[in-house]
Amino acid sequence: MKKITVYCGSNKGRIGAYSDGALSLAKEMIKREIDLVYGAGNVGLMGVIADAMLESDRKVYGIIPQKLVDIEVAHQGCTELIVVETMRDRKWLMAEKGDGFIAMPGGIGTFEELFEIMTLNQLAYIRKPLALFNVNGYYDKLIAFLDHSVKEGFLHQAQLNLLIVSSDPVDLLEKMEAFEPQHIEKWEVK
Repeated sequence: MKKITVYCGSNKGRIGAYSDGALSLAKEMIKREIDLVYGAGNVGLMGVIADAMLESDRKVYGIIPQKLVDIEVAHQGCTELIVVETMRDRKWLMAEKGDGFIAMPGGIGTFEELFEIMTLNQLAYIRKPLALFNVNGYYDKLIAFLDHSVKEGFLHQAQLNLLIVSSDPVDLLEKMEAFEPQHIEKWEVK
């Protein structure tokens, strides 16, 4: 993997563990010579990971809609700052540019991006690794809900198995590098 798209919060969260997680992920990406694709924010966890990558001379590709540039949240230090018209354009370009995806702690935007990539993988629009970086157990309840969705028959276990989950950035990236895309039949056979 040359570039990983990282989805994460425009806030830092209540505890320092989330920023520490962003720094530990950046450190491991830097060690592996992986560049960052992200939403181009200079705030929250987005700013933390981008700054760490830039300080180590890694390339940072920021993709942001003009509306957010206008309210001054664009990271002007990005190696390449790509300004698009809409959030939809932003998400698609982020999906195209990354060789894999990591969802760190974040809010509703991060959740949307996570589930969009899960859907694109499920329907074979893309075939790239997707991981949850479960810093401080942030995603424990979401993981439990996804398990519940499998038990209730709305999500196939094989599809859920494609989601890589770890609280350790080394383990996370190793699993992403070992990812093998698989065709999984989504549709229920009658």
